[in-house]
Amino acid sequence: MILIFNNIVAIYRKELQGYFKSPFTYVIAGVFWFLACGLFARGVQFWILRAQELEPFGQSVDVPQEVLKDFLSGMWLLALLILPSLSMGLYAEERRQRTLELLATSPITNWAVALGKLMAVWTFFLSLMLPVAVFEVLVLINADPPLDKSVFGVGHLGLLLMAAAILSLGLFVSSLTDSSILAIVLTYALILILSLLFLLGESWGEPWISIFDQLSLIKHYVTLTQGVFDSSSLVLFASYIVLGLFLTAQSIDLFRFQRH
Repeated sequence: MILIFNNIVAIYRKELQGYFKSPFTYVIAGVFWFLACGLFARGVQFWILRAQELEPFGQSVDVPQEVLKDFLSGMWLLALLILPSLSMGLYAEERRQRTLELLATSPITNWAVALGKLMAVWTFFLSLMLPVAVFEVLVLINADPPLDKSVFGVGHLGLLLMAAAILSLGLFVSSLTDSSILAIVLTYALILILSLLFLLGESWGEPWISIFDQLSLIKHYVTLTQGVFDSSSLVLFASYIVLGLFLTAQSIDLFRFQRH
């Protein structure tokens, strides 16, 4: 068990260092920070103006909560844009550089490699989110009415869990091809399908509405961004994370079998 843990840590450190050494990831970080902070600033401006418009009519708006909900809802699209570009090369580059053969035949288990890679790319995404979260807190900390900490905490937890699910599935897609471009396109397609399943359910009627609502990434993400701590949403995201790791391990096992 200690050996497996050490292997996971070794893979994690290697992959994480690779992200911080790559100029491409700094371009992604710059684009992410620009769009995320711009999205948040736009929401602040919109809801302040909206509150001022409604004030003469005796209507009040919880500006911090509405800003946060709008921001986290918009972050779904930004995550969909950014995350596949982070996961696309996790295995595709190993295939292209002919190092996957060495990885597949090493004593390190496929699960350990996949988990180490996933933890590294998720940590990098977390490092992207931290400055944005600090920016949110600095803007909203003195708001009146005060910021609802449960909406902030549960909403950001939902964002991080959704990111882990998308990255895990992207990890699997990356293990199928040696083309990073193909990996990112297929990941976009897969995540879009899993996010918008509820639309298919609505067109087919019951029982498909209930089934596809339970499988939809965006439905469960929106639930958490509203500050609702729903255990079924946590289970869904955890299931997608485990599924991605499992499929990745099986994909590398198949690659190893084909090489023998």
